[in-house]
Amino acid sequence: MSRPDRLFRLLHALRTLPRPVTAERLAEVLEVSPRTIYRDIATLRAAGARIEGEAGVGFDMVEDPALPPLTFDRMEIEALVLGLSEARWKGDPALSEAAAGALAKIAAALPERRQGEVLHAIGQVYRFRRPQPASPFMATIRQACWSETALDIDYRDGGGSLTARRILPLSVVYLDEGVVVLAWCCLRREFRRFRPERIVSARATGESFRPRRVALLRDYVAFLRGAGPDPAYSNSSS
Repeated sequence: MSRPDRLFRLLHALRTLPRPVTAERLAEVLEVSPRTIYRDIATLRAAGARIEGEAGVGFDMVEDPALPPLTFDRMEIEALVLGLSEARWKGDPALSEAAAGALAKIAAALPERRQGEVLHAIGQVYRFRRPQPASPFMATIRQACWSETALDIDYRDGGGSLTARRILPLSVVYLDEGVVVLAWCCLRREFRRFRPERIVSARATGESFRPRRVALLRDYVAFLRGAGPDPAYSNSSS
């Protein structure tokens, strides 16, 4: 690992780990020695980072020079915490980790008084029903949406039939009942909703459909508004 990468990871660890965090814990996360952690913290301090603490006690980042100053009022902070908490609850592991990292970065860029409001926000998210296990192909699906490239999938519909499809993935939507992928199905030649947990395999094709995604998604949303809500989530995609 290069030194700049290690310093970036150290900043992220100082933002996200419970505070104060010891050099030994940081060394474990970054897979280096505590002596390296002490040297890197000195480097970050010299660059302007306000990192309080010392050996044997632990460290706490008060200000992060890598982030611009942010100003949010109390209600905006509550909204951010609530929204990111929902993403941590409903998202797959990668999205959940990203939400936690985003909240840590936001907190690190806030004035000290506002940091306390992030840590003690009154809004909480809890669901009595655990979300369904995340599909192992969520990263592939998201990347295809971002890059606007087609996916080849093997899909098992509600009746148990397995078909090979090429889809143009447009968006990932989080519903009360679960997650659906909005896409153009090249096999059926129409808009379809696919449940990620029914995707048996997903392979990137490299076939671009840029710049059609925005127009297709706009047409799909109009189609959904005309069709109305699904009567049953179990039959929402095929």
